[in-house]
Amino acid sequence: MLSGILVIDFTQHLPGPYATLRLADRGATVVKVETPQGDPARRSVIKTHGESELFLANGRNKQSVVLNLKEESQRYVALDLIRQADVVLESFRPGVAGRLGIGYEDAVKVNPGIVYCSLSGYGQSGPMHQLGSHDINYMALGGALAQLKDDGGSPIPPSLTFADMAGGMAAAEAILAALVQRGKTGKGAYLDIAIADVVLAMMTTHVTIESATGEPHGLSILSRGLVAYGIYRTKDDRYVALGALESKFWENFCVAVERPQWRPAGRTPPHPDNPVYQEMKTLFQSRTLAEWTAFSLEVDCCLTPVLEVGELDAHPQIQSRGLIQERWGHRYVGTCYQEPGPVLDAAMPAPGLGEHTDEWLRRLMKNS
Repeated sequence: MLSGILVIDFTQHLPGPYATLRLADRGATVVKVETPQGDPARRSVIKTHGESELFLANGRNKQSVVLNLKEESQRYVALDLIRQADVVLESFRPGVAGRLGIGYEDAVKVNPGIVYCSLSGYGQSGPMHQLGSHDINYMALGGALAQLKDDGGSPIPPSLTFADMAGGMAAAEAILAALVQRGKTGKGAYLDIAIADVVLAMMTTHVTIESATGEPHGLSILSRGLVAYGIYRTKDDRYVALGALESKFWENFCVAVERPQWRPAGRTPPHPDNPVYQEMKTLFQSRTLAEWTAFSLEVDCCLTPVLEVGELDAHPQIQSRGLIQERWGHRYVGTCYQEPGPVLDAAMPAPGLGEHTDEWLRRLMKNS
């Protein structure tokens, strides 16, 4: 879908590389510009055979060019790349790209139609825009971390970096929208994407509900609020997620487990003194996760197993979509699904540091 689109990627770590991974998986040519030391993600603590899993996971389908932007001659090479590009994505602290000579004002001089995206923690303005932060900080400031608490009320840092991943998605979304605009009007765009803003935008329902009712947990009825909507332990100490909100799904479940008398109790609270809730816990603990998984594939009742990461590619639904595939000694997840098949079928592995520098230098000299 993005064949012919050239993206110059000055980002590092996770949010920016995840954004350009999504563009690369859709066919864009992504040239990752790295310092002579390389993206710090290459030196992540999680490594096998000397390779960083963080970099490998987000580096596929990209090309690597090494430039030292502190040297004037190398800066001109970067501007030559920008001159040919459709998209530039950078994740420096505000002002750094400009000081390096590759900021938006520099880019638009050599390429007036460029789509230029600055992806940062707090954006290009505001009292915190120059401060360093990470996923946990954006989650905290945006109100999302307060929604993830243990039974004692303490916030729990999630192992999935929601803010970083959502920030990458938002950047890719904005870039695609800007490309559509450029296709219609010929005008490029400057995009200021702040990860903290993205987290806050995810809280839109919570903010509106709180302003009207004072309820701070959004659709709080979904959080431990209904017998028909919750997480239950299985016989083998695993878990299943039941989401039978609509009456038809709850009725399907009750009929399938031969408990028609439970039908009126679907929207009752899961309290210790609720007899149906206690009976449901006993029922779920009478079968294994494998048995409930088989049940969930037969009965249309919004029931799914709570899978661990290593189990994902064994589930028939995930297998049928083909998004997880073995490549280059690892398992990878494709970021989109498109005909005629999964995006990983023709994927290229993450590049070595500077692997494509000479190729691009020759190409730029030929076009100069």
